[in-house]
Amino acid sequence: MPPNGQRGPQRAIPELAVLPRPLYARAESLGAGSWTPRHQHDWVQFSYAISGVLGVHTDEGSFFAPPQWGIWIPAGLEHEVLTSMRAEMRSVYVRREDCLWAPEQCRVLEVAPLARELIKSFCALPVNYPEGGSPEQRLVQVLLDQLANLPEVGFSLPLPRHARLLVLCNELIETPDAEVSVGLWSARLGMSDKTLMRLFQRETGLSFRGWRQRARLLASLRVLEEGGHVTRAALSCGYESTSAFIAAFKKMFGFTPGELFRQG
Repeated sequence: MPPNGQRGPQRAIPELAVLPRPLYARAESLGAGSWTPRHQHDWVQFSYAISGVLGVHTDEGSFFAPPQWGIWIPAGLEHEVLTSMRAEMRSVYVRREDCLWAPEQCRVLEVAPLARELIKSFCALPVNYPEGGSPEQRLVQVLLDQLANLPEVGFSLPLPRHARLLVLCNELIETPDAEVSVGLWSARLGMSDKTLMRLFQRETGLSFRGWRQRARLLASLRVLEEGGHVTRAALSCGYESTSAFIAAFKKMFGFTPGELFRQG
């Protein structure tokens, strides 16, 4: 679900100098194609979609959250957030000093039922919720404990820093149904197949085949989110066999396309 040039309304970014409490909540109903300009802030952001699919794009890669998964964005990381269709989003901002346990990279996390209900309850609290051992403060601590233990999932697409390889990767992101091969790319880069595969693994942490499959499956989320039939989603991302697409989709996401979007 990369940006396709057909953007909708720009979302406002909260003008906050500091967070008034360890956690700050934000609930939004997003229109189709909504987006933020690239920005960064001095606190961590954890956002998840009750419905719709969120996309977060950084220089390191792209991260996607289908319904009931969330994206952890470290403090200080420049990023933009996009949605292709309408979405209901819940965000929790966390002060750096209150999540020193968190790795310093963007991650996609599975939102467990308890964490989901705690976020829902927290979003109903006032911005300046009571502290000093209050029930509200205890809820916040339990929520932080839950966020610290959410499992990571592989809904990310790392990008290489090698300039010419990045151009080829962006081409495939824009045209996921394109017929590409190691031989074709190595010829364009003027290197052997083995050299390309070593370079690809070093730059992205994934094999060429694994990266290409992940790019295609992530691209299919937008078609499915728009209500497209599974066959159309499969063809749009380069699969000739619907059954092969469903099998690969379930292996990556843990659900078939129909099951995944019923999670919302």
